[in-house]
Amino acid sequence: MNGGAAGGLRNALTVAGVELRLFLRDRSNIFFVFVFPLLLVLMIGAQFGDSATAGRVAVAGADGGLRTQLVAELEDEDVVVSDPEWDAALELLARGRLDVAVRVSEAASAAHDAGEPVVLEVVRGSAATAQVVEQQVRTATEAVRSSRGQVLALTDRGVPADRAAAALDTAREGVEPPDLEVTNVDELSQQFEGLGQFDLGASGQLLLFTFLACLSGSATLIQARRLGVVARMLAGPVSTAQLIAGQTLGRWAIGLFQGAYIMVATSVLFGVSWGNLAPSLLVLAVFSLVAAGAAILLGTLLGNEGAASGAGVGLGLVLAALGGSMLPRELFPDTMRTVSNVTPHAWAYEAFAEIQRRGGGLVDVLPQLGVLAGMATVLLLLGAWSLRRSLARAM
Repeated sequence: MNGGAAGGLRNALTVAGVELRLFLRDRSNIFFVFVFPLLLVLMIGAQFGDSATAGRVAVAGADGGLRTQLVAELEDEDVVVSDPEWDAALELLARGRLDVAVRVSEAASAAHDAGEPVVLEVVRGSAATAQVVEQQVRTATEAVRSSRGQVLALTDRGVPADRAAAALDTAREGVEPPDLEVTNVDELSQQFEGLGQFDLGASGQLLLFTFLACLSGSATLIQARRLGVVARMLAGPVSTAQLIAGQTLGRWAIGLFQGAYIMVATSVLFGVSWGNLAPSLLVLAVFSLVAAGAAILLGTLLGNEGAASGAGVGLGLVLAALGGSMLPRELFPDTMRTVSNVTPHAWAYEAFAEIQRRGGGLVDVLPQLGVLAGMATVLLLLGAWSLRRSLARAM
C-alpha cells in the first residue's frame, strides 16, 4: 500500500516536472517571464516611487546673477536642473522629459541686479508632479529676490557689496533652520507609509505575472489532449487521479517559479523589501494554488489553444486591474474597492501590503490567506472535476 502511494506520488511529481520543464524551455517565455516584469517594475518605480526625482527643470536664457542663483536654489531642493537652449527646453517639455522650463531674459536679469521686480517666462509640463515643481521654481525665485534685496539694503547704507554678501552668508550659517515634523497626515499617506520606491510596483507585477504564467498552462493542457499525449500517459502506469494531481502541481510549480523569480530579482536589482519572508512566500504559494486551479478549469472548458491563450491573457489582465496590480486599491472608489474583493489579486495585494508596509507577520495575514485558500479549494475541486470529465469523454 505504501509502495503504491509512493509510486502514485512519484508519477504525479513526474508529470509536474515535465510541465515545469516545458514552461522553461519555451523560448517565447524568456522575455515575458524574465525581462518584461522587471521592466514594468522599473518604469513604475521611476515614475511613482517614493524616492523618485523631486523634479526636472530647464533654466535657459541670459547668464548672470539671477540665473546662477536660481539654479543653486533649485539644486539645494534636490531638483534636477539643466541648461539647454529655450527651443530645446520646450521640445523636452513636450516629450515629457521635463516638468518645468524657465527662461531668464536680459531684462529680467538686469531688473534683478537693480533690485526691481522680476518677470520670468515659466512653462509647465503635463506630468502629474509638474504643478509641485512649478511651485518649487516660484519659491526658489522668491528666495533669490529676497537675498538680492538684503544685499541692496546694506549697500544703500554704504556697505560695500562684497562685504554685504559675505556678512549675509555668515549670518545664514549661524541661523539654524527650523525642523518640520509631520505628526498627522491624511489616511492615504498613512496607507503608503514605509513603502520603498519599487515596492508597490514589484508586488503588483508579481501578482499579475504569476497568475498569467499559470493561466498560460491552459493552452498546453489543451494541446496535450489534442496531440494524444494525455491518452498515452493514461495508457501507461499513470492513473487519472495521478495525472490530475500532476497537472495541478505543474501549474502550481510554474506560478511559484515565476513569483519567486520576481521576488529575488527585484530584491537584488531594485532593493525591494518583501518584509517577513516566510509569510510572503506563503501568500505566494496560496495565490499560486488559486491560479493553478483557474488554469486547469480554463483548460478543460475550452477546446482550442488560441482561444485558451487569449482568454487567459484577457482574464489575467482584467483580474489584475480589478485587484490593484495596475492601480493601487487605495485609489479606488469605495464601490470599485468592494467589487475588487471578488478577485484573488485583491486579497493577495492586501496581504503583501500588510507584510511590506506595516511589518506584518503570519497572524496579521491569516484573514487574507483564509480567503485565498477558500478560492483555491473551490477552483481546484472544479478544475479536477472538469478535467476528470474531459478525460473520461476522451477515453
